[in-house]
Amino acid sequence: MTETVIAGRYELGRRLGIGGMSTVQLALDRRLERNVAVKLLAEHLADDPAFVSRFRREALAAARLVHPNVVQVFDFGFDEAAHHHFIVMEQVPGRSCAELLRDCGHLDVEEAAEIVAQACRGLDYAHRNGVVHRDVKPGNLLVTDDGVVKLADFGIAKATEQSSITQVGSVLGTASYLAPEQARGEEAGPRSDLYSLGVVAYQLLSGRLPYEAASLSELALKQQRELPAPLEELNPHVPSELAQAVAIALEIEPEARYETAAAMEQAIRDGARGIAPADVPPRARPAESATRVIAPAAATAQTRALGASRRPPQQVAARRPAPPPPAAPAHRVAASGDRRRGLRRLGVLLAVLAVLAAGVAIVLASTSGGGTSLKPVVARDAQGAVQQLQDLVDQNTK
Repeated sequence: MTETVIAGRYELGRRLGIGGMSTVQLALDRRLERNVAVKLLAEHLADDPAFVSRFRREALAAARLVHPNVVQVFDFGFDEAAHHHFIVMEQVPGRSCAELLRDCGHLDVEEAAEIVAQACRGLDYAHRNGVVHRDVKPGNLLVTDDGVVKLADFGIAKATEQSSITQVGSVLGTASYLAPEQARGEEAGPRSDLYSLGVVAYQLLSGRLPYEAASLSELALKQQRELPAPLEELNPHVPSELAQAVAIALEIEPEARYETAAAMEQAIRDGARGIAPADVPPRARPAESATRVIAPAAATAQTRALGASRRPPQQVAARRPAPPPPAAPAHRVAASGDRRRGLRRLGVLLAVLAVLAAGVAIVLASTSGGGTSLKPVVARDAQGAVQQLQDLVDQNTK
């Protein structure tokens, strides 16, 4: 049997895994006499200039990452004879999280939390060095026989995402782990990796995905319109604090997720011990994001109407116009009218008296000689007083 050798150095052995865009095989590095894992990318990718350029740049960046929780990249290049791009990585004796899920359904809380926490360490190191994974999924989380978690395939997703060749198998195979901004075609950032790791955490703890979708469009709609089933309901052994820590990673808006992978690691470890996450970013649930498609004025009117419909009855009644005061009884109205008429007559009488008094004063002042006859005016009513004043005037003006 003829042995296949890549780049004149790597002797290929048994196949370790296969995907839509690559095949991973065990190999022997003849020069250093050690076992390695060689990833052979699909042949058709070699014909895409855009992919070749990005692949070289991203593979070089991944090769610079040296961390216990990151699969070390030893070499990369293009084998002209086999017409393959290849990546040479350290061999990780153990199983991937995809294999663990296939064999176990879901993992114990302690084991799942430890895997996610170690993956956070690898991501935090990569992010601090300017490298975003872009394709975090169970198949890229390798667990060694000693329990060490290693992230594989850094930078490969970025090398292929703008390729002019359609990667149908790759897109559909990883759609469920894409962050909402990636599903919308936006640039992936560090918090996109945290969302994808949140999906992995959800699956490790429950045995199912937060959103089941067959296409990117269906996934995007479900992410905007639905909330994943609470983890503690799917698996009663999951502490509510841990479920909350995972839910933060699954927030729709990147700003509502953890600021760093280190913060997510702390929250996951605390949640597994029953400690609620601290310093939680502002929440942005799907219902709030959905209001973006509504015009501002319409959204405001809708919000006011919804608030009024949910307001307690006593608060709604308080905003209604106050009813007019009750009418006074009929006997009170009549008495009030008589009183006003009596006061009006009294005012007229007083005015008449004032005029008569002024006339008397004028007459008396104009009278010459002779004594003036004065006498007190005493009467029981106004009419009698007017008559006596008239007599007095007549008497003094004869």
